Amino acid sequence: MKDNLKVVISGGGTGGHIFPAIAIADALKRRFPEADILFIGAKGRMEMERVPKAGYPIKGLWISGMTKDLKSLILPVKLIDSINRAIAILKRFKPDVVIGVGGFASGPTLMAANYLSIPTVIQEQNSYPGKTNRNVGKKAKAICVAYDHLDQWFPAEKIHFTGNPLRANIALNGTREEAAEYFQLDANRPVALLVGGSQGALGINKGISAQLAAFKGNDLQLIWQTGKTYYDKAISEVEALGLEAQVKPTVFIDRMDLAYGLADVVISRAGAMSISELALVQKPVIFVPLPTAAEDHQTKNALQLVEAGAALMVRNAETEQELVPTLFKLKDDPDLQGTLSSNIGKFARPNAADDIVDQIIKAIEA
Repeated sequence: MKDNLKVVISGGGTGGHIFPAIAIADALKRRFPEADILFIGAKGRMEMERVPKAGYPIKGLWISGMTKDLKSLILPVKLIDSINRAIAILKRFKPDVVIGVGGFASGPTLMAANYLSIPTVIQEQNSYPGKTNRNVGKKAKAICVAYDHLDQWFPAEKIHFTGNPLRANIALNGTREEAAEYFQLDANRPVALLVGGSQGALGINKGISAQLAAFKGNDLQLIWQTGKTYYDKAISEVEALGLEAQVKPTVFIDRMDLAYGLADVVISRAGAMSISELALVQKPVIFVPLPTAAEDHQTKNALQLVEAGAALMVRNAETEQELVPTLFKLKDDPDLQGTLSSNIGKFARPNAADDIVDQIIKAIEA
C-alpha cells in the first residue's frame, strides 16, 4: 500500500458523525503519515468549523435534510447541485477511496463516488441505519458497523463489526481529586454527569429543572451540560435555590476525560457515539433517547443496551416526572451501578478506528 493515499471522508451535521470521521482520519494519518485527506461536508453545518480545527481541509455542499416547510421544495435541486459539485471535487482530488460516515453530505458524495467508480466504505454508527446509508450501502466495498443484525439492510458479506471510532479526548486522565477541582466539586461526594449532546437536550434539561429542588436534600452533585440556549435559565434556577456549590451548569464540556473520570453515574442521549464512549469508560447510565432522531434510532440504540442489562432508560416525555427519581435511585444502588458498568463495558471496541482503517485498505486493494 502506497504511503501517499488520497482519501475523502464525507458526512457530518452532528458530533455523532463528525467525531468518528475525525477519529478515522487520525487513524489513517497514524498508519500513513503522508496520506492526503479531504473532508466534504454540508455548508452551514458544524463540520465546517470542527473539521478545520482538527487540522483537515473541508469542502462544503449545498445540501440539507427534509423539513416540514416550503424549504423542502428545493431539496431535489440541492441534491442535484450537491452531486454535481461532489463529482467535480472528486475528479480534481482523485481519491483512492471515499468514506461515508452519515449526515447530509454523505449521500451526494457517495453517489458521486459510485458514478466515478471510486471504491467506497461506509461507517454506520447506529443500530438502525438511515435511508442514505441503506441506499448507498448496496455499492459499498465494506460497511463498518457497531451493532448486530444489520444484515436486514446491508449485504451480509460486506458487513464488518468494528465498533464506533472515538474522539481522542475521552480516555480517563488524572485523579478524582484533580477532576473535582477542575469542576469545583467535592471529590468525596457522588457526582452525576449530564451530557445532552453538542447542542444540549431540551427534554433532559426540563427534567432536571422540574425537580431541581430535590438536590437540596441529597448529597448528589451534578455537572449539567445544558447547551447554549438553556444555560442562562439553568444558572438562574441554580442560584435561586442556592445550589451553586452542588450543581454546575455549563454550555459545553471541553474536558470529557475529567468529566467521565469524576462521574459516578451519567445521564445521556442515546446517540451511537455517546453509547460507544460510555461503553469504553464503563459508566452506569440513564439514557433519554431523542424521539425526533431519524426513524427513532436513538430509542432503538438504547433498547439494545437496556435489554442486555447494560443501561436504564427514561423516555423523553417522562423526564419531568421520572428522571431525577431514577437518578437518585441509581446513585443509592451500588450493586446496580456495578452491574450496568460491567455489562455496558462488553459493548466497548477500543480499536475501532484501526479496524476501520484495515477495511479501508482492503477496499482500496480489492
